[in-house]
Amino acid sequence: MPLLLLPFVLLLLLALLLVLWPVGLWMRWRTGRARRRAQPLMVSFNAWALLGSALMLLAVGAMATVWIDGAALHVASGLLAGVALGGLGLRLARLEAGDGRLHYTAHAGLTGALLMLVAARVALAAWQAWHRAVEGVPAPVPWPWLADPASLWAMGGLLLGYHLGFAWTLRGRLRRLGMLRRR
Repeated sequence: MPLLLLPFVLLLLLALLLVLWPVGLWMRWRTGRARRRAQPLMVSFNAWALLGSALMLLAVGAMATVWIDGAALHVASGLLAGVALGGLGLRLARLEAGDGRLHYTAHAGLTGALLMLVAARVALAAWQAWHRAVEGVPAPVPWPWLADPASLWAMGGLLLGYHLGFAWTLRGRLRRLGMLRRR
């Protein structure tokens, strides 16, 4: 009897995840557009850690090219687009400098657009999985590259690149304001 409870508990957890996912997206949007203080040490640490993460993603994407055609190319293009979007994100952000501190508020529209992009990609993947389970064939999509597994690598590169570009641009802004020490 206890073994029969295991699938029930797993289905219950999946249902709970599906119900709470919109709440999680809402909370992520609220925190993504909150006013934050740019602490120079943390901004520098974040920038360097994100650079290391981007290099690891590129390396893993290069290894994944053995199984997924174009994974490394998709990662690199996603990272480049994300870095450009991150620079634009800081340019659109509201910056408040004073008393030797810098506060920033991310652009709500850009935050919402990235969040909706993630939600749309997850919804597309769920629809594709449902279609494959019911019909037994891949779901037809208007743009075939969306159904390609390498597009997930591009999405990961875009999101990581956005934060990488934002962090390095913010670090440069702190340096120009004299809030970040030079070596």
